Amino acid sequence: MSNKKLSSLEKNIIEILKSYPDASIPIPLLVDALGLSKKKGGEKIKHSVNRLKLLGHIMVSRGNLVRLNEPIASDASIVEGKIDVTSHGDGYVIVEGRDQDIKISNRYMGTALNGDIVRAKLIGYHKKSSKPLGRIEDVIRRANTLFVGELEVIAKNTYLIRADKQSSRADFFVDPGDLNGAKPGEKVTFRLVQWDDVRGYPQAKVEQVLGDAGSNEANILSILAEKQFHGAFPREVEQFAENISYDIPQQEIDRRRDMRNEVVLTIDPADAKDFDDGLSISVLDNGNYYLGVHIADVTHYMPRGSALDEEAYGRGTSVYMVDRVIPMLPERLSNGVCSLRPHEDKLTYSCFMEIALNGKVVDYSIEETVIHSKQRFVYEEVQEILDGKNDHPFISELRTLQSLANILLEKRFREGSINFETPEPKFVLDESGKPVDVIIKERIFAHRLIEECMLMANKTVAYHVSTLRKKGNKREKNDHPFLYRVHDKPDLEKLYNIRETVKPLGINFETDGSISSKKINSLLKDIEDTSIENIVNGLVLRSMAKAEYSPANIGHFGLSFPNYAHFTSPIRRYPDVVVHRLLKRYNSGANEYTFTQLEKIGEHCSERERYAVEAERDSVKLKQVEFLSERLGESFPGTISGVTENGIYVILDDIYCEGMIRVSELKDDYYIYHPKLHCLIGRSKGRKYRLGDSINAKVINTDLERRQIDLVISDF
Repeated sequence: MSNKKLSSLEKNIIEILKSYPDASIPIPLLVDALGLSKKKGGEKIKHSVNRLKLLGHIMVSRGNLVRLNEPIASDASIVEGKIDVTSHGDGYVIVEGRDQDIKISNRYMGTALNGDIVRAKLIGYHKKSSKPLGRIEDVIRRANTLFVGELEVIAKNTYLIRADKQSSRADFFVDPGDLNGAKPGEKVTFRLVQWDDVRGYPQAKVEQVLGDAGSNEANILSILAEKQFHGAFPREVEQFAENISYDIPQQEIDRRRDMRNEVVLTIDPADAKDFDDGLSISVLDNGNYYLGVHIADVTHYMPRGSALDEEAYGRGTSVYMVDRVIPMLPERLSNGVCSLRPHEDKLTYSCFMEIALNGKVVDYSIEETVIHSKQRFVYEEVQEILDGKNDHPFISELRTLQSLANILLEKRFREGSINFETPEPKFVLDESGKPVDVIIKERIFAHRLIEECMLMANKTVAYHVSTLRKKGNKREKNDHPFLYRVHDKPDLEKLYNIRETVKPLGINFETDGSISSKKINSLLKDIEDTSIENIVNGLVLRSMAKAEYSPANIGHFGLSFPNYAHFTSPIRRYPDVVVHRLLKRYNSGANEYTFTQLEKIGEHCSERERYAVEAERDSVKLKQVEFLSERLGESFPGTISGVTENGIYVILDDIYCEGMIRVSELKDDYYIYHPKLHCLIGRSKGRKYRLGDSINAKVINTDLERRQIDLVISDF
């Protein structure tokens, strides 16, 4: 690219774009980056951008997003990475070191399947989005992915698995000897045997029968299998767990801080069985609070490298579906030996914190302990006590915890933690798992009380290790490496889109220059108690970077904490197990994991967590579709949650189920999509459908396999 005939401003624009070769940058951000005034600078930039576009130096996509238009160099045209396949059959190759994934159209997928490591060739950029495009050249390594589908017989001794769209883009044939007892009409899990030629079917082997296609059991187990989760534990893992005794040797108690005579309480959901955290609280003579957060000591029972440890690492997390929990640890441990059940001696790992009246930790200790929980509370019970509706022997402890939690909550938000509040549906199921009612979970202060105490412990243990890593004035990554919970800054392009989305609604969201959590909190405050509160909350959440586990501590943007780790849930999160091991070893003056090992563990656990969240959301969506499948033809009040050129997304208010009204169903006019206004406008009558508008919608169709709900406008 020659810059000889370009102005200094045009050259500067190109230099900025070269610094971000994979990014599409909004014009207002270019104005800020070049230090120009918004009004005059904006006009200059637009003029320069138009000229650079005409000269072929840059591309400008919808939304005035600018990127370089340089040809792909031949030495960089072949890349390797992991492919993520969508339910539409397209793929995205994730390449380490690239900001943008490479989209692979279905026709260029070859024999690649979800999770495979592939070699892809870059073939250009999408005209509208400017995203890189490619085609699969070779499958380097198969992923051994677990797929889901329904078994069919298409001729004598000829079997085919119709793969679920969310699971695989291709159907598979099965040799009769690889059916593993499966019968036609049953939902099964299966793995690839071979696929060498894209012109033929891939060959599969059945792993497990999930049940009759369409049954609740098969539907739920299918979601889990799609995300590579399974319920049953290997026999050797169950046997390992069975050999663990409930009894605690006296010598183990003697070497720990004995808290059995102190008041320790647990507060959990009514249906919980895995109690992994307990609290103790007192007020010291100087007026400060003395908070103890006591966590199930899982690592005492789970040696590193054991069969139990390997299985827990593979799972990475427990999965909380609508109608069941798929635990990370066998039930004997998760609900028994490790669970902090009331009136039983339990081994714990505790973080004790002296907290001043301003919410600051002035002293702390992290110790191995033994407790004897005096009371198992549920959230609603605690709330009634705090509201004065019930009395209780431990009301003093609960009131003290309430007072401390209020101080910590106010301090956290004052210092920049983002205050997200999103509704969460809860289903009432019959004996067969069929949803008969749906309610919105109530958010009560008892939830906040526990959260603030857990956040404080997590923050304190991370701070503790950060102090160990100091060597003079230097910090070395291999000196006391730790597994942090990190959260990067949000995507500026997405925040820019949110600004444009709320602008027509009369809301000013300032995204120019640097973005801060306080600016985001200001937006959330502006839309509080409005019809778009839940919608904008969701948009902001989706703009956020994914929180991850990593030894590279970049802080936690959402919480506005410079040091943060997960310490409080080792029964259900493997990273917490790792954190416990690290803390214990550092306390003894030894090491446990290297920085590189923690990088690998962090990547694996982050991925397992993402899959678990997706499975949990899919189970909710499934139940929403099932619930509305029994209510075809019924109308509900709703709120427009999204507008695209294809139609309107509507959240049904009372049940928080989302469906879509397609443009083709808006029969009273010809509607045109206006992207800047984020609305559809009728060409003849001028009727508008905008984000946040109230609307009545009728359910006309549901698709259980795709988990989709189709709506139309209703006159009610």
